[in-house]
Amino acid sequence: MTQFKNKTVLITGGASGIGRIMAEKALLKGASTVIIWDINEQNMRQFQNEFSDKRLLFNNVDVSNNDSISNAVQKLDASRLTPDILVLNAGIVSGKYFHEHNPGEIEKTIGVNTLGCMLPARAFLPAMIQRKSGHIVSISSAAGMLANPKMAVYAASKWAVLGWSESLRLEMKMLKTGIKVTTVTPSYINTGMFEGAKVNFLLPNLKPEKAVRKIISGIENDKIFVRMPALVYLVPFLKGILPSSWFDLFIGKGLGVYASMRQFKGRK
Repeated sequence: MTQFKNKTVLITGGASGIGRIMAEKALLKGASTVIIWDINEQNMRQFQNEFSDKRLLFNNVDVSNNDSISNAVQKLDASRLTPDILVLNAGIVSGKYFHEHNPGEIEKTIGVNTLGCMLPARAFLPAMIQRKSGHIVSISSAAGMLANPKMAVYAASKWAVLGWSESLRLEMKMLKTGIKVTTVTPSYINTGMFEGAKVNFLLPNLKPEKAVRKIISGIENDKIFVRMPALVYLVPFLKGILPSSWFDLFIGKGLGVYASMRQFKGRK
């Protein structure tokens, strides 16, 4: 069991969306310190003004940049802070057909979504291993298991997170480090990031508060996976037993997943 009480929690992309809600829940559960890494100064100021708590620490960090991470880690080392729970939540999406991406958009998406998990984890793992405790939480996506038009780069970045997170879990178990790894694979969450995406009753637009409750519960119970909604649990099974053409027919036409990004607008 992983407890938040008296623990240091670090959340990347924690100044808005589910990152902010997780930070608030961690404080309510008695975390001693909640560290927010985000690149959006305005969101951090707004969070600080609306949720005044001395246990909240804010750092402007580009999680895709090693130098930015190193500077932030040095500040934490000076304060003798090492996260007990590391939530790798930062993410972006462009929502375009692959050939429509502008120069730099592919690198930015892979940088934030994929390196933004690997680099912070690599920075803190030595201390966690030495301490023989810690919990690393990777916010991947159902797109990490399911291809989708207009999500090629995003899906690629999340597939990478899924493979990395699972490999890391096995390594930590093999080395008997005591470090837990949880991988979260939600479908669309109603935070504005996927504004305009088409959903239905089988694949609903998840409420952020409900999604966070499931994630927090998954962390506390040391779950390997937290998947939502329930249909997402069937994806690996269906991909394993159905021919690709049948799978495409069921997921694409039957559930309408392959058309879900046609009207995508994203966060303004």
